[in-house]
Amino acid sequence: MLPLDVLGPGGPYRSRRRETVRNLAGDPVAELSLAPSLYVTRAIKALRRAPAPPVEARAAAFARAARAFATEPVAGLTPQEYQHTVSAVTGIPISVVRDATGSLARAAELIHRSVENARPVGAVDSWRDPRARDGAAVWTRRGEVFAVHAAGNHPAVHEGWLDALALGYRVAVRPSRREPFTPHRLVTALREAGFGDEGVVLLPTDHDVAGDVLGHADFGMVYGGADVVAKYAGDPRVLPQGPGRSKVLITAETEWEPIVDTLVESISSGGGVGCVNATGVLVEGDPSPVAAAIAERLAALPSLPSTDERAVLPVQPVGLARRWDGLLRQRAAGTKAWLGGDGVVDDLGDGSAVLRPAVHQLDSPFAQQLGIELGFPCAWVAPWDRDAGIRPLRNTLVLTAVTTDADLIDALVAEPTIANVYVGDHPTPWMEHGLPHDGYLAEFLMRTKTVRR
Repeated sequence: MLPLDVLGPGGPYRSRRRETVRNLAGDPVAELSLAPSLYVTRAIKALRRAPAPPVEARAAAFARAARAFATEPVAGLTPQEYQHTVSAVTGIPISVVRDATGSLARAAELIHRSVENARPVGAVDSWRDPRARDGAAVWTRRGEVFAVHAAGNHPAVHEGWLDALALGYRVAVRPSRREPFTPHRLVTALREAGFGDEGVVLLPTDHDVAGDVLGHADFGMVYGGADVVAKYAGDPRVLPQGPGRSKVLITAETEWEPIVDTLVESISSGGGVGCVNATGVLVEGDPSPVAAAIAERLAALPSLPSTDERAVLPVQPVGLARRWDGLLRQRAAGTKAWLGGDGVVDDLGDGSAVLRPAVHQLDSPFAQQLGIELGFPCAWVAPWDRDAGIRPLRNTLVLTAVTTDADLIDALVAEPTIANVYVGDHPTPWMEHGLPHDGYLAEFLMRTKTVRR
């Protein structure tokens, strides 16, 4: 089996406590070392003592790490072996893993874009800048160590913490035990590229020790469901990353037929497992034709093993897939099923099953189902009208607004709980390196202070 060691400040560490990582068929693939509490405490203390590399050295290290991550053997795996392993273990289609590999590499290579774009235009990044002679705002870190409890639903989630490393924080990553391969590869590449053993560490832990990773850092970011968001909502040191609940709004003066491709892409691209995938479609007028068109297109997607090049849908062990199906049936009670009403589990006969798409129609834009996000392509289609206003659209990571109503767009952009607004025919998973995902991470980690030399 592939050994996945703790990557600590003293180098790789193979602990006594290990966990077997299995593929979808239940076969052992890797052995993940779990860091004990004392090790975590000492590791983060070592990060705090370590100096941050100069800005130029960080930029060069990111460029080297990007090349290695995408094109070279890292930690004993070629890029192709790494991609196949992630797909075989998580059920994410291999084409999605391959695209995520390129996206992660580009994020590392272009990391200066998001860092520079986030810096206030009137601030300088060093007290040594000549403008500080007469007084200037200097952009500085609010702390030294940043920790992240990473998610395992998609490899590209690891783009989320790269900004902290680029800003000079030393970073501790607690990987998902479901998918530790991407952070292990990325952290290894970054360490070998120049950040060193005390610049970034990988600290796999069990649930009992997980809190220590966040507790000893200055700031942290944690991924999870609504329960995780609620748990950390009152902690100013922790940035929760919860469900995306991304949506599409179609107003009456626009035509929906030309954007069916965009609706299908929004719901199902990347396997439909991301926070940027649309789970809600709100239609001004009768939503039935829109729901029918989406269901017809999604029904044509093939059921294939995740490692098949043609795969586009997520795969899970049969038992887990059936639990997802049961949850969907429970939550969809009382709705009109256009797709998935008879179940979403397609057994592949090898212990795994494809999770097929589901489309359900709601009676109201305030139906509670609009807030439900599942681990496969699942869309809730609802009516919307001007009286409902923007209330049903709140708490949304990405909102695609197919409308020409400038006043409505003003209200959507001004709404604090809508993180991103795409006006017109743009799929919700669209992202561009250098633009904020859920705000810039630097908004949380940095501050300005006046310096005069």
